[in-house]
Amino acid sequence: MITPTTATAVTITDEAWEAIAGAYDLHVHVAPDVIGRRIDDIDLAHEFLERGLKGFILKSHYVPTAERAKVVTKAVPGIAAFGAITLNHSVGGLNPVAVEIAGRSGCKLVWMPTVDAENETAGLPGGGDKKLPFWAEIQRELAAMGISPPRMRVIDERGDLIPQARACMDLIKRHDMILATGHVGRDEIFALVRGGKELGLRKLLVTHAEFPSQNLTAEEQAELADLGAIIEHCFTTTYTGKAEWNTVFQNIRRTGPERCLLSTDLGQTVNPKVSEGFAMFAQHLLNDGFSLSQIRRMAVINSSDWVQ
Repeated sequence: MITPTTATAVTITDEAWEAIAGAYDLHVHVAPDVIGRRIDDIDLAHEFLERGLKGFILKSHYVPTAERAKVVTKAVPGIAAFGAITLNHSVGGLNPVAVEIAGRSGCKLVWMPTVDAENETAGLPGGGDKKLPFWAEIQRELAAMGISPPRMRVIDERGDLIPQARACMDLIKRHDMILATGHVGRDEIFALVRGGKELGLRKLLVTHAEFPSQNLTAEEQAELADLGAIIEHCFTTTYTGKAEWNTVFQNIRRTGPERCLLSTDLGQTVNPKVSEGFAMFAQHLLNDGFSLSQIRRMAVINSSDWVQ
């Protein structure tokens, strides 16, 4: 595996900053959170403002973030922060009431289950102990306390979306929110994208396509894009050695930049500043031959189209 201090080290140029100027990061993990973070949302807003970035969507695996996003937007003029909800057990799982309230609160994005997805094994007692995400410890503690409900799938044994998932998707459509696939498995991702198109959802996002619990091939990513989804590529996946940079480059070229989105998935205490990670992502792409316009399409245009 590559390590953050070797193959991922890169010198950020002015062109990389230009490539992400005006971008929104649709996937950040910052304080306040149940997990320790390197920065809080107000300070992140100031950081983005200084770097010419427009805003971000606040992700928590455990709580909705719409209310705090509104506070950030008011506190830091020039930055637009948006809320989201992740359908894990802490909000009732695939809970239509939680989705409806999120929509009424102004949430922009709904993640399907992440830490409580059946497909995601990192938080299980036997899920390994190398390069674990920070949330894995919480999941294991909840299991040890005997208060961890069964993990979730969004499809049944026939591969059809379960009624709870469809009910949540109906409400995502009603409030014109982004449906993101979270940490569910390949068969579930395809069912969500196909079902989302049938239901008329406008915004379907395949979450961190190279992350180990998804690890979608270039062909699968292209097929999902053909079905109407945008494919998200996250900086942390490669920076922390969970995927090779060349794999990401090949996947983007196979799908096409117009159908891809760049996010950071940053905010962890051990990782770079969010804005610098965003610029490092752009720099790696520039170094591999991607044009400024291609990077701006993935980092700026595609994100702006979905939040404005």
